[in-house]
Amino acid sequence: MNTQSDGVNLGEPPIAPEIPTWIPATGMQLRLAGVRFDGIRVDGDEGRTLADRLARMTSGDPGPVVEEANGRRSVYFLVPVGSTAHRAWPDGVTRLTAGSNRVSYIPVPALNGTTWPLTWRYRPTAHDRLVHTLLLRTALHSAE
Repeated sequence: MNTQSDGVNLGEPPIAPEIPTWIPATGMQLRLAGVRFDGIRVDGDEGRTLADRLARMTSGDPGPVVEEANGRRSVYFLVPVGSTAHRAWPDGVTRLTAGSNRVSYIPVPALNGTTWPLTWRYRPTAHDRLVHTLLLRTALHSAE
């Protein structure tokens, strides 16, 4: 092997960590619930407190959580499709799901660059890792 070619990229794109395809490259996009994930929305400081409580329960890796800086200051927990159904959720929690006569969209920011008013409170750490719905419910009920 020619030592001058070691580490040289011969026209191939650089190898980068795999970024989930549902995360936009720039800015932000709305994602249809029920395709790759559903969402749980909790507004205001309650949502931020819940996200941080969940992070403590999971050693800092609660799964992807998006927060909004304006309006209701919503916090969006990205959960597996269908995992919020057939469960009672307390007041102040909005399920973002898809179903018969129901369409919901979840805002998703890029990992870098200008995404205001959205940011990642907790970034995705693995391609298929989402917020664990039962842990989220436990964190919700531990505040009561």
